[in-house]
Amino acid sequence: MKAIVYEKYGPPDVLQLREVEKPTPSEDEVLVKVHAASVNYIDWQVLTGESLLLRVLNGLLKPKHKILGDDVAGRIEAVGTNVKQFQPGDEVFGISDSDGFAEYSCVNREYLGLKPANISFEEAAAVPYTASTALLGLRANGQIQPGQKVLINGASGGVGTFAVQIAKSFGAEVTGVCSTNKVDLVRSIGADHVVDYTQEDFTKGEQRYDLIFDVAAYRSIFDYRRALAPEGIYICAGGSMSGFFQAMLLGPLISMSGSKKLGSLGWVKPGQEDFAVLSELLEKGKIVAVIDKRFPLREVPEALRYYGSGHARGKIVITVIPEDKT
Repeated sequence: MKAIVYEKYGPPDVLQLREVEKPTPSEDEVLVKVHAASVNYIDWQVLTGESLLLRVLNGLLKPKHKILGDDVAGRIEAVGTNVKQFQPGDEVFGISDSDGFAEYSCVNREYLGLKPANISFEEAAAVPYTASTALLGLRANGQIQPGQKVLINGASGGVGTFAVQIAKSFGAEVTGVCSTNKVDLVRSIGADHVVDYTQEDFTKGEQRYDLIFDVAAYRSIFDYRRALAPEGIYICAGGSMSGFFQAMLLGPLISMSGSKKLGSLGWVKPGQEDFAVLSELLEKGKIVAVIDKRFPLREVPEALRYYGSGHARGKIVITVIPEDKT
């Protein structure tokens, strides 16, 4: 099969399209014939080697795992012996074990859901990692409730666009924070209020929020604490490493005094229940994938280069099999 492979850390230029061995699913996995995949922040971090933690996990000097890509959507070709809830031929979407930029990918049954019939493979591929991150952060960690004032910092990116829509689906009053040229996008996906961070600092305003879901994390954790309402919750799900570590290390300590709770989302993966929730939201049209650009498999290097430019609005999708082909 064809796959995008890299032998060393570096810029997108190190990625190459090659013929590699087709994977075989373990007893708890399914083999998916990939129709589409999508780019995530972790792909950029792993490729460039800029994250020391990820280099420790994937090889300090050179990558042990040579194919990138977590999000996939396609048809199941084979199932492992322990897999009972999925069958060959099922159309699915899920999170693979970092080998999504290929014609075939193995996916654990726990990180997989049935693709709603009313969306395309490309739309489904844009969902798994980012939408599940938003869902877990808002529902499990943030304990979101109807009527709450919820702020999404970094509302125009992959996680942020889903976070805005998911928060609205739970009945929250949502404020999205983004740059000037993305204000219309964030408003179009349902945000009740939009803050242009180049013109206004929401941490210095009078408004207080019941829940802040932060994908950007570019300010001091004490600034975010100031913007919380009494009993408010702050969850950091991404952004600068300094901001993330502040939330992870200082957040629990700050939370020990007072009623405000601050922390990070941490390393979490969704389960089948979460994919069932996402499938239902997609089927009912309560969330839609915001796709910025589409690239064929051979142009994954260009897709990563575009992602690294920081100009993406929503998700970047990799089309492995065009929609009119099987």
